[in-house]
Amino acid sequence: MSHTNTMTLTSHAMPRDARIFVAGHRGMVGSAIVRKLASEGYANLLLRNSAKLDLRNQSNVESFFAEEKPEYVFLAAARVGGIIANSTRKGEFLYDNLMIQTNVIHNAYTCGVKRLLFLGSTCIYPKLSPQPIKEEYLLTGTLEPTNDAYAIAKIAGIAQCRSYNDQYGTRFLSAMPNNLYGPNDNFDLTSSHVLPALIRKFHEAKVAGAATVTVWGTGSPLREFMHVDDLAEASLFLMNLPEDSYTALLACQAAPALINVGSGEEISIADLARTIKDIADFSGELVFDTSKPDGTPRKLADSSRMRELGWRHRTDLRDGLRDAYRWYVENSCNQIKLGNNL
Repeated sequence: MSHTNTMTLTSHAMPRDARIFVAGHRGMVGSAIVRKLASEGYANLLLRNSAKLDLRNQSNVESFFAEEKPEYVFLAAARVGGIIANSTRKGEFLYDNLMIQTNVIHNAYTCGVKRLLFLGSTCIYPKLSPQPIKEEYLLTGTLEPTNDAYAIAKIAGIAQCRSYNDQYGTRFLSAMPNNLYGPNDNFDLTSSHVLPALIRKFHEAKVAGAATVTVWGTGSPLREFMHVDDLAEASLFLMNLPEDSYTALLACQAAPALINVGSGEEISIADLARTIKDIADFSGELVFDTSKPDGTPRKLADSSRMRELGWRHRTDLRDGLRDAYRWYVENSCNQIKLGNNL
């Protein structure tokens, strides 16, 4: 992948031997954070899959924190999915995410975790937010109905971080990335997001010699995409902010303890499909199924606060899509999975 800029960390809040818990380390986001931490020399990582630690179980999480005593927490564990999964499994998405967040954030407080980064999604913002979406637009309008249960759970996590900071003096920060893609993405067509679904559709159509690929909706919605490795870099950047900058984020009057993380670039679903079609070398035609929902018409995050702190995304979208397509082809036999980052 080519990079548009370089960025160096100005301070290291986390010692290299710090006890770091990455919740959801097998998912796309968590695995990217683990790769980034390892590349920066952090070796004391606390990792548990859902079979060994069910984050929805209060007593299990309490025991884990009491025994392992993590000093820093990256909360990337979540029940996630695309438009169909979000709209048909609302109870599951709401319950699982509320339980995961509540247990991890509360035990991070009781065990004296120094910093926690809670990762969410820009779907927390109103469906018809002014563009680009600023952090202070949270709770100023109606949510997109197809993913409101997931969004409400994430909003609750933001409120929990803020409330614990206010009442208990914790130092918990919430970061909201835009649409992510990359290694370990979910390519299951019933639960995935639009970008990995298109990668799979075009590759399978090419292999099968199909004449067409169907894209849901009109193709007109605009979306902002960012490679997951960029989010991992941003996550470490935020966790390692100098104390004055970190404190300022937590105390920001307009949007306390909340920051957007995005590329600042957007593309229509139709143009995204055409780009993936080209990368996959699919020679057939595109068909847009307008009976399927478009979702939010536009969702561009205002990431100016991240840029002011000194961070920018690195990965050009086309280069990132090539990387994602190559990863899918090399791993497609065993990586088509249900949507979660648990």
